[in-house]
Amino acid sequence: MEQILDTIGTFFQSILDNPTVQLGFQLIAIYVVMLWLATALWAYKDMSRRTANPILPYLAAAFIVVFTPVFFIFAAVVYKIVRPGETIAEANERALAEEAMLVEVEAQAHCANCHRRVEQDWIICPSCRNRLRRVCPSCSKLVELDWSLCAWCGKDFERPELLRDSTTTRIPVRSRTIAAATVDEAPTVATPVEPKRRTASSR
Repeated sequence: MEQILDTIGTFFQSILDNPTVQLGFQLIAIYVVMLWLATALWAYKDMSRRTANPILPYLAAAFIVVFTPVFFIFAAVVYKIVRPGETIAEANERALAEEAMLVEVEAQAHCANCHRRVEQDWIICPSCRNRLRRVCPSCSKLVELDWSLCAWCGKDFERPELLRDSTTTRIPVRSRTIAAATVDEAPTVATPVEPKRRTASSR
């Protein structure tokens, strides 16, 4: 039995002493070390894209290095689990997309009363019956309620209070004086005088 074990040991020892086999083991060891260091460098660059903190990328690389070339694969798995879910560029892109969506939502017309979405050519909100726009009496275009004139035809909208004030204003004194002077200066028409009839005594 001991001879068999010695024979097997001598066989494996001869294989290990072979220069080609030793060179292969050295190349494998170099490859593992390079893969270990490359994984640490990858963790550094990956964390640099995912956070603005200048210290965290170094901590991620040190975390991979501490696990040695034997267990660095487990360190890489743990790092992928605990790292931030998105990069800074992805976060910025998502923020821009959300901002663009909010701008688009705000740009859509909404009722000022019930805040529901309305169309651009609606006059009254169908939900709360709130008046949204009015029709220009000149060109029949839809205009906003706060417009003072029509943007299409230039129609000047008179406000109700101005109309009420104009109907209740009195005639100025000067106008009445001119009217009275006109009446006084009107020519008088002479009335004809009937001729006297002759009596019988005058004959």
